[in-house]
Amino acid sequence: MPATIPPAHIAMFSIAAHGHVNPSMEVIRELVARGHRVTYAIPPAFAGKVADTGARPVPYTSTLPGPDADPEAWGSTLLDNVEPFLDDAIQALPQLAEAYAGDTPDLVLHDITSYPARVLAHRWGVPAISLSPNLVAWKGYEEEVGEPMWREPRRTERGRAYYARFGAWLAENGITLDPDSFAGRPDRSLVLIPRALQPHADRVDERVYTFVGACQGDRAGQGDWRRPADAEKVVLVSLGSAFTKQPAFYRECVRAFADLPGWHVVLQVGRHVTRDELGDVPEEVEVHDWVPQLSILRQADLFVTHAGAGGSQEGLATATPMIAVPQAADQFGNAGMLQGLGVARHLPAEEATADRLREAALALVDDPEVARRLKAVQAEMAQEGGTRRAADLIEAELPGRGPR
Repeated sequence: MPATIPPAHIAMFSIAAHGHVNPSMEVIRELVARGHRVTYAIPPAFAGKVADTGARPVPYTSTLPGPDADPEAWGSTLLDNVEPFLDDAIQALPQLAEAYAGDTPDLVLHDITSYPARVLAHRWGVPAISLSPNLVAWKGYEEEVGEPMWREPRRTERGRAYYARFGAWLAENGITLDPDSFAGRPDRSLVLIPRALQPHADRVDERVYTFVGACQGDRAGQGDWRRPADAEKVVLVSLGSAFTKQPAFYRECVRAFADLPGWHVVLQVGRHVTRDELGDVPEEVEVHDWVPQLSILRQADLFVTHAGAGGSQEGLATATPMIAVPQAADQFGNAGMLQGLGVARHLPAEEATADRLREAALALVDDPEVARRLKAVQAEMAQEGGTRRAADLIEAELPGRGPR
């Protein structure tokens, strides 16, 4: 950064969810390293992780289920899933406005779920950039996905009440956008996934969205993992951080891989499943609440994943074949994209039996075409720029820094 340009105050806003915080961490660390003063509005559960980047945590009270909440706390319907974000935004906005009183940032960064951030940026008259940890809307998204998904909920009294409340809240804050545009159509966005994972990437508006790909650091602070010397194949099984309450699935994975000669299994089960629920676990199977995922993937031969955006791109970045067993949200689309790239098999959860898992694994791990395609995607990702490009693009949006 030129010495004649003073450091800026950049404010990031997110929620207490690993899949929404982790993708931005290296970008925040890089902005701090470049001399900017970065504040990060986040519930207390993630304050320590934020502080480790050098940014100053700005804690606020959230009503959303926390990072260790039972997955069932999110409900099972579309309205169950979206209403908590609006409720949380309405109660969090006054807290955040007070926290930043007298300390208006020069630029706002925000996760896609942080509605108060965009309201505050509008109120302050400063630029706002969405940091998207997953896929973004393409030209035609509303007609192809949004309208069909919302058709039935919008006909219900509850659905109409949700939209009315959202619209009224925006109007109260001087925002004329409708709720769908406000939530899904940012003015500017950096997409923290590789272009290869984006559906209809050729129809994404490149004036708004820039794919910078995976922004991964060395992750040394998360610990290390060493591949056993006698392991001929290593498979990591992880359903991420949110949808881990799946003991039956983990038992199928143990049955699928533990009897394969020379295979070593690393099983991450989260905090809602006990080892006793897994039955007889052979010594070739490690069972953990949490693992240093990237470290393991750099040494693994196979990744059984829920196909969250973070896990999917880590599998691609490490050129690891994947079996995708999606559980919720964008994971189904990611699973389809991975299979379409020729680097994974998509197994619906209800079909993820030991036999099907074993069959998919054996088809993937020694296939030279799968390996070739993984290397090609890995090379494409390396060209997207990652952390440094993201920071460059953020600096280009700072007031007075000129066009990007």
